[in-house]
Amino acid sequence: MAPTTFTDTPNTVETPLKTNIDLVARSNYNNEGTAMDAAKRQALSIQGLSPIRVENVEVQKRRALKLLRSKTSMLEKYIFLAQMRTNNIRLFYKIVMDELEEIAPVIYTPTVGTACQEYSNIYPFLAGPGVPDGLYLTKDSFPNLCETIKNYRPFTDEHFQPDIAVISDGSRILGLGDLGVNGMGIPIGKLQLYVAGAGIDPRKTLPIILDLGTNNEAFRNDEFYLGLRQPRPSDEEFYETVDTVLSALRTVYPGLMIQFEDWSSEHAFGLLEKYQSKMLCFNDDIQGTGAVILSGVMNAIRRVEQENQVSPKDHRIVFYGAGSAAIGVARHIQEYFSREHNMTEDEAKRIFWIVDSKGMVTMDRGDKLAQHKVYYARDDNQGQQIKPLLDIVNYVKPTVLIGLSSTTGAFTTQVLERLAELNKNPIVFPLSNPATQAECTFEQAMNATQHRVIFASGTAFPAFTDPSGKTHSPGQGNNMYIFPGLGLGAVLARPVSISDRMIYMASKALANSLTPEEIAQGWLYPSLQRIRQVSAIVATAVCEEALAEGVAQEHASIGNKSHDELVAYVSSQMWHPVNSDAYGTSRI
Repeated sequence: MAPTTFTDTPNTVETPLKTNIDLVARSNYNNEGTAMDAAKRQALSIQGLSPIRVENVEVQKRRALKLLRSKTSMLEKYIFLAQMRTNNIRLFYKIVMDELEEIAPVIYTPTVGTACQEYSNIYPFLAGPGVPDGLYLTKDSFPNLCETIKNYRPFTDEHFQPDIAVISDGSRILGLGDLGVNGMGIPIGKLQLYVAGAGIDPRKTLPIILDLGTNNEAFRNDEFYLGLRQPRPSDEEFYETVDTVLSALRTVYPGLMIQFEDWSSEHAFGLLEKYQSKMLCFNDDIQGTGAVILSGVMNAIRRVEQENQVSPKDHRIVFYGAGSAAIGVARHIQEYFSREHNMTEDEAKRIFWIVDSKGMVTMDRGDKLAQHKVYYARDDNQGQQIKPLLDIVNYVKPTVLIGLSSTTGAFTTQVLERLAELNKNPIVFPLSNPATQAECTFEQAMNATQHRVIFASGTAFPAFTDPSGKTHSPGQGNNMYIFPGLGLGAVLARPVSISDRMIYMASKALANSLTPEEIAQGWLYPSLQRIRQVSAIVATAVCEEALAEGVAQEHASIGNKSHDELVAYVSSQMWHPVNSDAYGTSRI
């Protein structure tokens, strides 16, 4: 028999074969890797381009976790997961959702802080060809800004229509300061939590960094820094630039919800004040942090009232830290006292003492206060100016101590011991991120208070076992409990704007979402393993409030439903990573 001969044919046009290969190779959404069965491989004409064995997603997951857990540093794990997200987004989210308590600290706090500091160094190893990790905007984009925005087409989807954008200028990343373009890790991380925590379709997310330069001289002189090497602009130019970008985003995507993330304190408040009532937006550092901490404070106050008969009106709250997050948290807690305990605005305001780097914030301190601090500045201090925290604790005799200062170890043993002398169950919330900048650890708080502290932190701490063998679990005031559900509720209800009342109702819904078992264990927050159930409850509260205010533009979908029916509907709209297309078509 004569041997078979093959003739090469010049490929002068793009063939269906090449188109199909490119579609699979470039789409991290369509790619199933080794889970793609033989029929699909044949249909796409890609036989022979991968090993013959077909695996299910559980086998893929076990292999990936084995490799992930072999990494010796958290940054290596971050890079590995980013590469997986680039190549196989369904497998990535399968692992994130199934192993959330293990994976969340890798893709977000605390590891994302390190990733942002190193972003320009590791960026070439994060994104793949044709798969952008986000949208990078500068003033050079302005002549063709709308077209530049449209250039972001992840997953080779020409019909990309995002529901949620997270935007930052990198000016105040966690407690790390001005990181410039390196701050892109934050929008990416937040949107991953939107997907995992509330089922936002990853194809409907838009991470944005607005590169306005940086005042971080070390980055400007770093040969590997990828952003603009220039100082940040004046306030006038800043607001004009942001207004241009937001107008273009709304022109291209009129229904887009925008989350402001990690802007400098003054700009964070300025942007929120300017845009909150004009467009669908919110600031997670001010409103999200405020809402999640309020929820924990609600449950802490309920607990001490039930166990120690401490009236809510008798609380005295000291904030160590006076940035945008701290003032945002204080405003939310104040609203709680006003709404739930019939206190006047002045009565509720008097519960708070704010402390910044110069000491207790007072009207007569002698320095010019930043505008966002003026509201809580004390005028009843009789001329006393107190700086050391221990002296402030002795002066105020607080029941609650909240830290948002990024000052490592600020809650010293002496401060914690004094709180324990003043309160049977002192409430201590060291909220600064990452863990290396927390005001104290859970272990330190437990030891200094004879294991009586009611505790929640901004980052995860390990459980503590006391000498009797009893294990105590710390609370974590993780914004993940609020912003994914808030965003999902906004996507489904389409309110014209996000009101303070919607955020308050989201916080109250979170506080009320604990199971009887969680309450019996003294928890302030629900288990992260129930995050999607919790997000559905939070999103439902947002939808119900939007309906009550008459601002829901999707009344036909969410109206005329009982509470339980609406929770079920919200849950049904969540995207799942296996056998899922888009909203409402999950077949997991």
